[in-house]
Amino acid sequence: MTHVLVTGFAPFGGETVNPSWQAASLVAAEPPAGLTVTAVELPCVFGKSIDALRDAVRETNPGLILCLGQSGGRPGVTVERVGINVDDARIPDNAGHQPVDQPVVPGGPAAYFSTLPVKACVAAVRAAGVPAAVSNTAGTFVCNHVAYGLGHLIATEFPHARGGFVHVPWAPQQVTDGTAPALEPTTVAHGLRALLIAAAHTPTGHDLKVTEGATH
Repeated sequence: MTHVLVTGFAPFGGETVNPSWQAASLVAAEPPAGLTVTAVELPCVFGKSIDALRDAVRETNPGLILCLGQSGGRPGVTVERVGINVDDARIPDNAGHQPVDQPVVPGGPAAYFSTLPVKACVAAVRAAGVPAAVSNTAGTFVCNHVAYGLGHLIATEFPHARGGFVHVPWAPQQVTDGTAPALEPTTVAHGLRALLIAAAHTPTGHDLKVTEGATH
């Protein structure tokens, strides 16, 4: 049985909830068949978030790692293809840090690609009735910080694991005026369960050969 670590973030930017943590908690409470799932909340803080992720991987020894983050304004679940080695914070993190043009890992590679089958994951989420897409940018805030940090941890400390980063939309309670897309965390969790099954059953290095690119 594959053990899965799913992480979400604490609320940030003045919000009282973070749908990434809501969804992670729901998946852990009702995991997909054949998988065991541990959920861990990461601080929305540069540096400390990767430290907490490393500690969680050491403690749980997962074969599959799925890190989640909030991406307000996106209409669906977006599976990130790549994390880049730069922190460039538009707003401060929860500790008041606001790095500008700083590397996530000094001397590290420019980027790490997800080791999840990103296109198979997107197809599985859509088949579950939840909107989804491949994303080619995880931003430059703490989400990308963790996406890159996860890639670095897998490459340097935990080569037995596969993992990647997924952004989820705002929860409806965060969009009180109805002017931006939102999804219920229960809906997101339903899609993520399908994603995890697809990831667990797709052999390492394999993915669907379908178009999921973008022109901008």
